[in-house]
Amino acid sequence: MIIEARYERSQIQRDQNSAVKDKYKQFYKILGLVSYLDWIMIFMTIQSCIGMMFETPNRRLVDTLPLQIVEYIFVISMSIEMILKVCAYGLFFTPNAVVKDFRGILDLFIFSVSVIFLYFSPKEVEPNSPAQMLMLLRCLRPLRIFTLVPHMRKVIYELCRGFKEILLVSILLVVLMFVFANYGIQMYGGRLARCNDAKIMNKKDCVGMYKRSLFVTKLKIKGENSKHPSIWVPRVWSNPYNFNFDSIGDSMLALFEVLSLEGWLEVRDVIIDRMGPRHAIFVHVFVFIGTLIGLTLFVGVVITNYSENKGTALLTVDQRRWLDLKGRIKLAQPLHIPPRPESSKFRCFIFDITQHKNFKRFSAFLVMLNCGLLSVPWKVDVLYTKPLATLAAIFTFLFLIEAAMKSIALGPNGYWQSRRNRFDLFVTLLGLIWIIMHFVSFGKKELEQSSNSFGFVVIILRFFTIAGKHATLKMLMLTIIVSFFKSFFIIVGMFLLMLVYAFSGVILFGCVKSGHDLGRHANFRSSPNAIVLLLRIVTGEEWNKIMHDCMVAPPSCTKGKNYWESDCGNFTAAVLYFCSFYVIITYIVLNLLVAIIMENFALFYSNEEDALLSYSDIRHFQIVWNIVDTNRKGLIPCRRVKFLLRLLRGRLEVDLEKDRLLFKHMCYEIERLNNGNDVTFHDVLNMLSYRSVDIRKSLKLEELIAREELEYQIEEEVAKLTIRNWLDNCLRRIRERGKSSKYLSKQNDIAIFKEQMGARQLLNNQRLPSPLANASQNLTNASQTGIFSTPIKTTEQMGPKKPLRSTTSIVIDKAESPIAPEIESIKHSNNDLASVSLVKLAPSGTTKLKKKNTLDRQSQVISEEKLRKRNMYLLESQTMTNDVKNWWKNTLDSNNLFSNKSEI
Repeated sequence: MIIEARYERSQIQRDQNSAVKDKYKQFYKILGLVSYLDWIMIFMTIQSCIGMMFETPNRRLVDTLPLQIVEYIFVISMSIEMILKVCAYGLFFTPNAVVKDFRGILDLFIFSVSVIFLYFSPKEVEPNSPAQMLMLLRCLRPLRIFTLVPHMRKVIYELCRGFKEILLVSILLVVLMFVFANYGIQMYGGRLARCNDAKIMNKKDCVGMYKRSLFVTKLKIKGENSKHPSIWVPRVWSNPYNFNFDSIGDSMLALFEVLSLEGWLEVRDVIIDRMGPRHAIFVHVFVFIGTLIGLTLFVGVVITNYSENKGTALLTVDQRRWLDLKGRIKLAQPLHIPPRPESSKFRCFIFDITQHKNFKRFSAFLVMLNCGLLSVPWKVDVLYTKPLATLAAIFTFLFLIEAAMKSIALGPNGYWQSRRNRFDLFVTLLGLIWIIMHFVSFGKKELEQSSNSFGFVVIILRFFTIAGKHATLKMLMLTIIVSFFKSFFIIVGMFLLMLVYAFSGVILFGCVKSGHDLGRHANFRSSPNAIVLLLRIVTGEEWNKIMHDCMVAPPSCTKGKNYWESDCGNFTAAVLYFCSFYVIITYIVLNLLVAIIMENFALFYSNEEDALLSYSDIRHFQIVWNIVDTNRKGLIPCRRVKFLLRLLRGRLEVDLEKDRLLFKHMCYEIERLNNGNDVTFHDVLNMLSYRSVDIRKSLKLEELIAREELEYQIEEEVAKLTIRNWLDNCLRRIRERGKSSKYLSKQNDIAIFKEQMGARQLLNNQRLPSPLANASQNLTNASQTGIFSTPIKTTEQMGPKKPLRSTTSIVIDKAESPIAPEIESIKHSNNDLASVSLVKLAPSGTTKLKKKNTLDRQSQVISEEKLRKRNMYLLESQTMTNDVKNWWKNTLDSNNLFSNKSEI
């Protein structure tokens, strides 16, 4: 747990604001790059390297207490780390053993060297002794960062993967040098030596002493040599200072220097002077073959190896186009331009002016003119200084007017949202301060000089604003910035290698006496001076002369007991040190940087016709995004993505009529990838790029598998949501129908209740004779006459009358009823009767009287055809006799119950 514990960004940021996540996205990414333990060891290694930079031959670790404290802190912290890793993973023969790969071996080696050196702490270190070798091995400590940072290990891995091809090219160059070296030995071996006395031409005569004049300059001054001071020096027959062809080693070293194009003119001139002009062809042929063919091949192998390790060299045309598209998307940024202020005509007018191309070109032209004023030095005593400074102040005032116009057109918030506008405003405010200083400083020389110095600083800062005034310049600047970030770890790796060589150079050549090029400004007396000198060697500036100065040997120097007491160099160490550094840094690392820059600039200058998405398509997306992103923060809510997709045109257009399902998939993908939070500019553009290409042709295998799995999940989820929405709609419609049916049933029950109450009130007001009393007498007589098989009870026998609870529905046979024609013409004249019982004329059959109590007040009435089935009756009356029929007819006629025929 302690070793593997690291920052998990996905778990920490679930509940955070999306704007905060996007703001600190890179910080979270870097923080989760390695574990917490590795971060601690990175800081411990850095502070140890900083402590080593203060070590010099005169300020050694053994004699300086602060340096000892720093060394103890590093050794103790690394001891704790190694103990934890050994306890967790094991030392040998386990799946994650410490000594499993080169990383663990290097860590163990650096730890062992540090412990041994701290244990012995040698106070006396002789040149070329084991103690000095132990100090040189301690200089490998900065390489510990390579093992701790995964991206640094990746850089080393890419270099090592192409080591075979690089080795083959190196062998080819070595063979080429070996052939020319053998030729040089045969042609110039022992023939380039001359006597230091120019008057002596033979080796036999080069003996004794001669008087040598001294000059304070290398210029040729007319006059006799006797007028100059001179000293007596011994005559020596020797080779040129920098090279010779007397042995195979010296010959190959000289050709290697020529191969680096450093000092090859000196070699040619010496050969021409001492062997003749026709021998110059030897140098020219070697330079042509070795440099133009050998080194070019070396560069090509390094770049090709980088492309193969990255995978770009093995891609198809479509896959290469896809990589170019991803690079273009990374370069694209939101516009952050507020919309045209339609509410104010004056602001609209200013907005149109500031956004016009001619206005931007005129502003860029003013910047160029302003910078052109610095073509001559601004000195107080010169007459043209004041006019130039005044003209520059006028330009600055014009830039102030430009900033004011943009602020009016875009608004304060809209103007401040652009980083370029902020920088313009910052430089403009500095220019305003300079204008005040300029006019105040008239007549005051000291203040005027300070004002001029501050003024040309403002003008130089103004020059950097020109990149944002043109789209092409802006893209070039973005390309350079992207190249820098892509090569960041390569640059850091190069710096760490230079740090190792700087620490080693202080130990090896920190006390070497000054020579032709090794002196006050170029030396190894301290680590900072060594780093500056190595930066010079990276550019190839006279590195070979510095190497020869570090080869100085007795009698030209004095040896001492300890290495800091000797001012002599080391021939073997100098050759290995400088040649290895030049090959690794110049031929390999710098060529990797060239490969990265070429890749990015090839993306910028790629053909628009072959691109999957052109710059015009991306520009259209930027304009649409600028419309949707009202806050100009590069973030929009997920719900606005649908509106954005509807506005797109060109290759990014989504036809809602033809591609409605694709539209749903795209919207769901955005919601899923961002968990419903705000989405960024690049999130939407990346999603559109995936949807606008054929992924089976453009994507690599791993990316294709992941993308197809994501699209399959999206299709499945969208299908589920579609079915779920359809079912929800169906259930909602069923519920709506049920509610309407219940409403109709309730209204029917209310109508029936009103009907019953109205009929009861009418009967009570009319005081109608009870039909049951008359019917009971008739039924009694009928039972006595034998019409009914069972005697019928009278009203008195049936008990007290119960309240009316049922609805009465009367159906009269149209054919048998004598009152049927009359019922058709009766008009209902009673206004108090709200409703009457349902009366229907049956086409045929016997007359029946049906009576039913309504028990369920929530019964549903759907249609008139089902009304007869919906009428519920508790009791069915017996067949009425003719007397009952006559009684009922008389009751209807006498009370005039139906006055309207339509109410029947």
